[in-house]
Amino acid sequence: MKSLFKFSERPKFENPSLIVGWERDSGKLSPKVIEYLNKKINSRSFCEIEPVDFFSLSGVTIENNTAQFPESKFYYSQRNDLVIFKGSKPRFERYKFLNAIAGFAQSYCNIKEMYTIGGTISPIAHTSQRRISAVFNQHQIREKHQDYGLQNLTWEGPPAISSYLLWIAKNRGIPGVSLWPQIPFYLAASEDFHTIKLTLTFLDKKFNLGLDFGELDEEIRDQNTKIDRLREEDSDINKYIGMLESELPLNEEEQVELTMKVTQLLEKNE
Repeated sequence: MKSLFKFSERPKFENPSLIVGWERDSGKLSPKVIEYLNKKINSRSFCEIEPVDFFSLSGVTIENNTAQFPESKFYYSQRNDLVIFKGSKPRFERYKFLNAIAGFAQSYCNIKEMYTIGGTISPIAHTSQRRISAVFNQHQIREKHQDYGLQNLTWEGPPAISSYLLWIAKNRGIPGVSLWPQIPFYLAASEDFHTIKLTLTFLDKKFNLGLDFGELDEEIRDQNTKIDRLREEDSDINKYIGMLESELPLNEEEQVELTMKVTQLLEKNE
């Protein structure tokens, strides 16, 4: 297993918790949560998974004229007793990749529990109260989180990569929680700062981090102001969001129009 990992430091750990996020996620939730968290608690990268076995290196994705290379890095903050992993989702050997994450976190970092983050697209308005649904891999860790306001997630379909990792953690005896905060469907292609803050607020409470949310509060106000202006200028958009606020469903054409116009608005103002 050691050949899969490249160390830049070799910190020592006692019993940290592991937080796992992915480079691509709805509403940019995972990467933004990890980025904000790393910045605020001054965490440092200490190890990465070598990409050769898991990603195609024959071509590189280009976004906004910037090459996007696959990265799978572990960070640590000994002050907060946390290990953080942010990675690209593997193209190949998914089981080997996820088992490597869990095995490394267990054998080298000696983690006591694991938390994964992934956004779930929801037919709600951006003005609605968001909720965090959760999946637990052990009864005991479910009991430990009764006072955090997490909702039970019900889902039928193929497992997401975080759910697969949770299953691997269970087989290794690692208690795990998969967090699935709600993201309004028309913000899924942009950034949902409200849900980013909601997720960080849970982590702040859970790990007593003392995070400052001033920057995020400003982003939330700015995004809400932009959408409010769009509602004033476009009666159809105002109608669609009003229907969502009243918990009325939109048809497919209305969903597409709302998503397209909000996405264009937010991309234009980046």
